[in-house]
Amino acid sequence: MEQLTLFDDRQENIPLASRVRPASLEEFAGQKHLLGPGKMLRQLIERDQISSMIFWGPPGVGKTTLASIIAGRTKANFINFSAVTSGIKEIKEVMNQAEAARRMGERTVLFVDEIHRFNKAQQDAFLPFVEKGSIILIGATTENPSFEVNAALLSRCKVFVLKALEEDDLVQLLYHALKHPKGFADQNVKITERQVRMIAAFANGDARTALNTLEMAVTNADITPEGMVVTEEGLAQCISRKSLLYDKNGEEHYNLISALHKSMRNSDPDAAIYWMCRMLEGGENPLYIARRLIRFASEDVGMADSQALQVAVSAYQACHFLGMPECDVHLTHAVTYLAMAPKSNALYKAVEACKRDVRNGQAEPVPLQLRNAPTRLMKELDYGKDYQYAHDTEEKLTRMQCLPDSLAGTIYYHPTDQGKEAAVKERLQKIRDWKNQNA
Repeated sequence: MEQLTLFDDRQENIPLASRVRPASLEEFAGQKHLLGPGKMLRQLIERDQISSMIFWGPPGVGKTTLASIIAGRTKANFINFSAVTSGIKEIKEVMNQAEAARRMGERTVLFVDEIHRFNKAQQDAFLPFVEKGSIILIGATTENPSFEVNAALLSRCKVFVLKALEEDDLVQLLYHALKHPKGFADQNVKITERQVRMIAAFANGDARTALNTLEMAVTNADITPEGMVVTEEGLAQCISRKSLLYDKNGEEHYNLISALHKSMRNSDPDAAIYWMCRMLEGGENPLYIARRLIRFASEDVGMADSQALQVAVSAYQACHFLGMPECDVHLTHAVTYLAMAPKSNALYKAVEACKRDVRNGQAEPVPLQLRNAPTRLMKELDYGKDYQYAHDTEEKLTRMQCLPDSLAGTIYYHPTDQGKEAAVKERLQKIRDWKNQNA
């Protein structure tokens, strides 16, 4: 826990991102939808009228920087609190301090970094103090607060969504660092606009990544009489691999698999391959993707092309045998096949409708004609009575009722005209017509 100050002023060994952190709204890069002239959050900060709020956004977009700006402007006591290093004991200590300050007529602003790391009990500890106004809570999270913040606490906070920075915002930030007295102003760094933009593009909307990459590039620059020269070769080593935003247990995980699923459903193989590669490059287990493809094969393709299920299962087996990086082409094969296959969700709709009836209806007994009768007692109880063996008929069909009486005549499967399901639809209609004759 740290009170009143967010950042140490000592310069030795402090990362560039911390040294040049904006101290005012005028220096802040990006988030114009929140901090532009006349925008709500800007007015709240400028008037020192902030209420409890949550800053939600990906890493490196300014959540902690906004907290530091608020700390510098507010007349309230400002306490910085980290969910990584604090527990219930520390929370209670801070709450006692805040309650004592409230009785003296003083406000307390509590900034909780990575609030999603607090469990339910820890978050509940804040709730009564937020309710009675002992603290103004500002939480920062990279995870969707709808999932990670208690509903009762969330309902008392305004959520502000921070977006990944635009490339131009990052370029502005990089030039600011090059000219900043605590940055590289006194090192005469020689770097081209193209190189600056390469760093900005590599950072993928993350200001911290951009500044860290710039610092690495300058550290490894050639020392010449003219100054520090950032070379193409040195920069290439700094941006050899982009670090993609991807949390295998968080919201982005579900966003990407949703994008893959919906791209295949929309018969867009290019988009489907892109989202698949995003997941793989982010470190996703290829077997997870393969399992989702198996589900898709029956949920969204189904009887329109039953071969799709075999392709998906084969892709899973290939991923199991080979692993990464070799299995990426097998996943691409399956993703492309599924994207291009005719689509039918008739099986999905059938099982969902049936599950509703099963869950909401009574547990109907199996009709006697469908029961086996391996013992004499069962036969005496009419188990198997009136059973009609389809193979004994010329049509290989009977008019025997197989559903419980309460569901007689219910239709769950409605085949479509897509792909090979059109032939299934035609055959099923003939079967139903035959059964309805003289029924």
